[in-house]
Amino acid sequence: MAANAQHAEGRVDAADTTVGSRRRRQWTALLREPGTALGLFLVVSLLLAGLLAPWLPLDDPTEIDLPQRLLSPSTEHLLGTDHLGRDTFSRIVHGARMTLLAAAVTLALSMTIALTVGILSGYHGGWLDTALMGVVDLLLAFPSLILALAVAGALGPGLFNVLLAAGAVWWVGHARIIRGVTLGARQMEYVTAARAAGAGNLRIILRHIAPNILGPIIVIASLDVGWIILGIAGLNFLGLGAQPPTPEWGAMLNDARPHLQTAPRLLLLPGAAIFVAVLGFNLLGDGLRDLLDPRTVRQGN
Repeated sequence: MAANAQHAEGRVDAADTTVGSRRRRQWTALLREPGTALGLFLVVSLLLAGLLAPWLPLDDPTEIDLPQRLLSPSTEHLLGTDHLGRDTFSRIVHGARMTLLAAAVTLALSMTIALTVGILSGYHGGWLDTALMGVVDLLLAFPSLILALAVAGALGPGLFNVLLAAGAVWWVGHARIIRGVTLGARQMEYVTAARAAGAGNLRIILRHIAPNILGPIIVIASLDVGWIILGIAGLNFLGLGAQPPTPEWGAMLNDARPHLQTAPRLLLLPGAAIFVAVLGFNLLGDGLRDLLDPRTVRQGN
């Protein structure tokens, strides 16, 4: 009996080792992909810039110096100054901090709502599924950005209100996807075994279903960050979010509009920052999808 138990434990350890080795090989192969490596580099660079911005030797991004307004790039001001004499490079770097923080808060809020609605709908089914999916279908009839614009306009200008508005409308499409993967997980044998063992619904959801749908959820979240950054930048560009003098990329685009002819770099630089951020998260999200989504088959394998 003891020998059989030890033999079974050995098989489990060997299986765990095999899975771990395969996962490491997958990560190594993934990071060798130029697109994924570039996405990871861009995302890590943005995160470091955002986290370290207050401690970097940069000019105050909100300090007005009118005699220095609209200066061209130089050794003193790497990207020049804006129409109020503020250092553009400093504002871009501090804007990364503001943009990433806003995207993280919006993503956390929207995914929390999506997970709650999607798992409850997919697991319980019946009238609850019908009611929740009816609300989802109704909200899907409206473009997310337009709906966020309406909610933000009703709440009033302010970055916090924009984050609430974006988080409150961005969950809709994700809820339906999460419902789908929950429906599949609910039919698996480990859920049937847990239910037969007397586990309650909450325990089954937290211990068995949620961990097994984590891969698709991570993929959804990583691919959505770019869209969230674009959406928040758009709302800030319209003046509904960050208010002056807060350095935020969308707000910087709005401030630079009157100077399109005289200083086009004031629009190009924050626009390029948004482009780089969205590109980085999209490339990284594509790589994570290839790694974590078992339904994705990489060409050439």
